[in-house]
Amino acid sequence: MINKLLLRNKKLCEDLVNELLDEYEYVSLLGVASNGIRIRVDNKNITLSDSDTEYGYVIKIYNDGSISEYSFNNISEKEIPYIIVNVKNTVESNKDYKKVSLNSIIDQPLVKDFNRDDEGLLEEKQIVQELSSLKDEALAYDERIINAIAMFNKIDVSKIFISRNKNLSQHYTWTNAYLMAVAKEGNVIKVGRSVTGDYNSKIAIDMLKDKINSTCDISIKLLKATQIEPGEYDVITDPSITGLIAHEAFGHGVEMDMFVKNRAKGKDYIGEYVASPLISMHDGACSCNSVGSYFFDDDGVLAHDTLIINEGKLVTGISDMLSALELGTIPTGNGRRESYLRKAYSRMTNTFFSKGTSKVEDMIKSIKHGYYLCETNNGMEDPKNWQIQCTAEYGLEIVDGKFSGKIVSPVVISGYVPDVLKSISMVSDGFEVSGSGYCGKGHKEWVRVSDGGPHLKAKVKLGW
Repeated sequence: MINKLLLRNKKLCEDLVNELLDEYEYVSLLGVASNGIRIRVDNKNITLSDSDTEYGYVIKIYNDGSISEYSFNNISEKEIPYIIVNVKNTVESNKDYKKVSLNSIIDQPLVKDFNRDDEGLLEEKQIVQELSSLKDEALAYDERIINAIAMFNKIDVSKIFISRNKNLSQHYTWTNAYLMAVAKEGNVIKVGRSVTGDYNSKIAIDMLKDKINSTCDISIKLLKATQIEPGEYDVITDPSITGLIAHEAFGHGVEMDMFVKNRAKGKDYIGEYVASPLISMHDGACSCNSVGSYFFDDDGVLAHDTLIINEGKLVTGISDMLSALELGTIPTGNGRRESYLRKAYSRMTNTFFSKGTSKVEDMIKSIKHGYYLCETNNGMEDPKNWQIQCTAEYGLEIVDGKFSGKIVSPVVISGYVPDVLKSISMVSDGFEVSGSGYCGKGHKEWVRVSDGGPHLKAKVKLGW
């Protein structure tokens, strides 16, 4: 259900927009109210805390070719005149900035309320009990498991968007459940990790129950992990590493505000083959249901499913309203703010490669000597020069089409984006998208995203 305070102030927001529309050609107002809860249980402590709490508004004005914004965190009849004065002062101070055309602003008439509630709502006491049970079961798995950490994180988001022709509201939730098993042998300590996500709290926790044994097992196997010998190898990537490659290879690199600033090489390759013909790639808040899903973006543009790569060919990028204005294109519903106090940028949502037709077991059998790479650790990219670096938590050695029993950790994939993507020779018929963290733009502007896809077979450079 939409936040009550946001709903109560909606009429005041409509009045404010209408008054400003008497003077300006385009006016929009975004109202945001979000709150979250984070619960952590380990073998010594139980911690409950708030997370992702936010409440405020931002007004966007188009005036004589310039875009201006003004944000505030409270609204009342008494305050509206002061807000209007501040908006006008802001617009006046921006009048000499770069001009853009209004033609691409999408303000088609639409009045609609969107809602996606948590259908598995659990009380805090129930969540603590479930997490404690997960922790206890992990601790009992093996005497080498010296600690187990179970966590729950849920975010509730409410937003309204009002302009001349639009009056929208949305409410949605997302839950992540986490398990970390800490193993120790001698002086070596390693951690196995698992995460699940769903808008249904109960489902997210139930899915994690199925991962207890595998999480503990990998933490113990990591105790014997060695460093990989650097070189070029055939690899199979699990869906989390596939998603990391998608995110880093053509994530930030096709955020079209980077095109405006000439900071992304992809701008010059639209319509060109940049990947194997087996590869298609999507991004969009409605392309699947995950942590990056919403109904409309912070520019009031409805969620899209954008086909970025189609059978190896780079088709388009993803954009917010302002970058679309600059480039003369249609915004793709990717305008996202870290908060109401921050600018909207072109940002990823749910980014993934489409599934193929191969079986994972056949992909593994096809490898003479290589690695099965698992579990995202971190990654980064250079959109200007198309270089990427993706780190997998571990790799399982494959020899003559079978697992040898050897494990290496960590494993770093590096290379030139088209070389990596063009080397892909098999794509599995399975598919998985997940997200539990945040993505920054540069060193800041954090938003929640997901990524994933099928298993991939590729030839890449590996190191540690």
